Amino acid sequence: MKFEVDGRVAPGFEAVMDVFEKNFSDDIEVGASCSAVVDGEIVVDIWGGFQDRGFTKPWQQDTLVNVYSTTKGIASLGVACLVEDGLIDYDAPVAEIWPEFKAGQSGLTVGQFLSHQSGICGLREKIKVEDLYDWTGMIRRIADEEPHWKPGTAAGYHAVLWGFLSGEIVRRVSGETLGTIVRERIAEPLNADFFIGLPESEHHRVSDLIGPNHARIQPDMTEALAMKMPDLFSYALQNPSIKPFRDACSSAWRTAEIAAANGQANARGIARIYGALAMGGELEGVRIIKPETIEKMIVEEWGLENDLVLGRPMRRGRGVNLNCDENYGPNVDAFGHNGAGGSIGFADPKTKLGFGYAMNQMQPGIEADTRGNRLVKSVLKCVYG
Repeated sequence: MKFEVDGRVAPGFEAVMDVFEKNFSDDIEVGASCSAVVDGEIVVDIWGGFQDRGFTKPWQQDTLVNVYSTTKGIASLGVACLVEDGLIDYDAPVAEIWPEFKAGQSGLTVGQFLSHQSGICGLREKIKVEDLYDWTGMIRRIADEEPHWKPGTAAGYHAVLWGFLSGEIVRRVSGETLGTIVRERIAEPLNADFFIGLPESEHHRVSDLIGPNHARIQPDMTEALAMKMPDLFSYALQNPSIKPFRDACSSAWRTAEIAAANGQANARGIARIYGALAMGGELEGVRIIKPETIEKMIVEEWGLENDLVLGRPMRRGRGVNLNCDENYGPNVDAFGHNGAGGSIGFADPKTKLGFGYAMNQMQPGIEADTRGNRLVKSVLKCVYG
């Protein structure tokens, strides 16, 4: 099978194209895009492969794909826009905005709330994917839910519910949805393909997702199957069970606003947004946020302590992940968010780098895998030397 790769890389970044092509030749990629912006300039903008597992529809320059939790990083920036407007205060109690939210009645701050400390990592009531499309019903369930731990004393990844938590405080203070804020304040001004709530007019350019069980080379699941996950994992990531091809490729999923998990984007859109953040909030003369607001967003709310859902240490700001184990390179101040199956977006302010990677072939887990890690390391080597 011949996989065509298109796009361009700037002089000095040829190694990134080599790595991107190798991902296809190693049979671990079906369709993908990768992009990097350095000091306001696009230095990598490449794409290739196919949008479907039948290898019939080539990946295009403007192809979109569901990027799962990479959405959280961009949604966090939407919340930060309202912090800049004075409508949200990271240090204020959540109860001032959402008094009915039971877990927020013990003094939980907005910053803690956004850094997965509310205790509402998942619902005990069994729900279906279709329930996620009923905003009012989900907010009622979440408000009434008893926290799994004392809010503000621990953190556990709110894989899906984070989108409803963040979206509800945005709705209450602004009257707008978080998807609308992202579109009007971030994506459209930057000419960035990133949607939380995709208009039906754009559905034609969305790639299908391909689950790990349909990978060209079956991943070795031995380690994953042997790993015992914390009990809370099932609440956070398996209620409901979201199937990549059945659920996350549906029109209903793409149209809904689930700011934790259903962003539709390509690598260029992700890189342009993080490229602006790496430059203090401005790209190509367009400012989306002030440097001081970015600094507030990346204040460490949870620092290298164990996550009760993921079972390992994490560093978190106010919705974004802070660099840990050099996932985003050597700069400890880099920040971003990865998505289930492999997508990545991050900013490195030291080198003014914004990076994006989006793909349709999912791999097991919720962090970057071989493909994305190769590309990140390649770009960082070009930037840092």
